[in-house]
Amino acid sequence: MGRWGSRQGTDGSARRRVMFYSHDTFGLGHLRRSRTLATALTAQDDTTSAIILTGSPVAGRFTFPERVDHIRLPGVTKLTDGSYVSQTLGLDIDDTTSLRAGLIQTAIEQYEPDLLIVDKEPTGFRGELLPTLEWLRIRGRTRTVLGLRDVLDEPEVLAAEWHRKGAVTAADKLYDELWVYGVRDVHDPTEGLPLAPETRARMHWTGYLRRQEVDTGEVPDSPYVLVTPGGGGDGAAMVSLVLDAYEQDLTLSPDALLVYGPFLSGEVREEFDARVDRLGGRVRSVGFDSRMEALFAGAEGVVCMGGYNTFCEVLSFDKRAVIVPRTVPRLEQWIRASRAEQLGLVRMLDETRDGL
Repeated sequence: MGRWGSRQGTDGSARRRVMFYSHDTFGLGHLRRSRTLATALTAQDDTTSAIILTGSPVAGRFTFPERVDHIRLPGVTKLTDGSYVSQTLGLDIDDTTSLRAGLIQTAIEQYEPDLLIVDKEPTGFRGELLPTLEWLRIRGRTRTVLGLRDVLDEPEVLAAEWHRKGAVTAADKLYDELWVYGVRDVHDPTEGLPLAPETRARMHWTGYLRRQEVDTGEVPDSPYVLVTPGGGGDGAAMVSLVLDAYEQDLTLSPDALLVYGPFLSGEVREEFDARVDRLGGRVRSVGFDSRMEALFAGAEGVVCMGGYNTFCEVLSFDKRAVIVPRTVPRLEQWIRASRAEQLGLVRMLDETRDGL
C-alpha cells in the first residue's frame, strides 16, 4: 500500500492523523468496520490518532481505544420507499445533507488528516463528501482511500447504482488507493464496474479484518450458542426461527444467548421477550453488547445473519456457524454466505432452497 505522511508534534516528534468517514444511515456495519481499522492503525503506532465521522445513532454506546474518537453527524432514516428523512432535526433531507457536508468539511479542515479512509460510498451520502474530496485533491496534502467490503451487491445492480451516483468517476479521480477488505478468490466487489485500468492497479486486497478478544466482558459460564442478527433492524425473521427451534425441541442444547442488537425493539422485541420467558432459561436475551468479540470467542457455535462484521467474527474465532442472510434490499449477505458455504466455511439457510 502507498505511504502516507505525518506532521511534527509540539515536542518535535512525528504525528500521524487519520480520519474515517462512515455514513451510517442504518445498522452498525460501517461504524464497526471503521472502529476496527482505527483501533488497528493506532495500536501499531503510538504516534497515530484517528477520528471517525459517523451518522450512527448508537455511536456513543461504543467504547473507543486511546487516541481514537468520533464525531456524530446528524442522523438520517431510510423509509420503505427508499427515500430519506432527518432523524431528529425537523429539517428536510436536502438541508440535512447540506449540514452534514458542512460539518465534514469543517472537521477535516480543522483536523488536517494525513489519511482519509472512506467506507463503501465513494461520494458519501447523497454526494455530501464530493466537495471535501475535491478540496483535498486541490490541496494535495491528504491521501485518500476508498475502503470496500468483500461484497457490495449484484454486479448489474451495483453498476447501475454507481453510475447514478457518479461513484465510478469519483473512484477514478478522487482516490489514491482502493482497499478491499476481503480475499480476491472469495469475491471481487468491483466485478462489473467500469473502473479505469489505472484505478484497478491501485486496488489492494487486505484480507478479512481480524477481530481480537479485547475485553472478556460478562461471558456465560455454561456452554451456549450465540444468536445475533447484527444491528437487529432486519433480524426478526432469523430470531423467530431460532425461538421456533427451541420451542419445538425441548431437548435442544446447548442453551442460546440472544443478542437482539440496538435496532430490534418495540412490539417485536416485546413479543420475543415473552417467548424467551416461556422457555425457562434455555434462551437468554440481551438488547445490545458492544463487546461482541468476547461473546463470539466463548460460544460453542453461532446462528447469525450474513453481515460483513459478523462474518469476520465467525472467521476470526473459527466458530461453527449457520448464517441466515437477508436478501433485501440487496443480495450482499446472500452472496457472501453462499460463497462461504461453497468453500465449506459455514452452513447457510436459504429462504428458497430450504423452504423457510
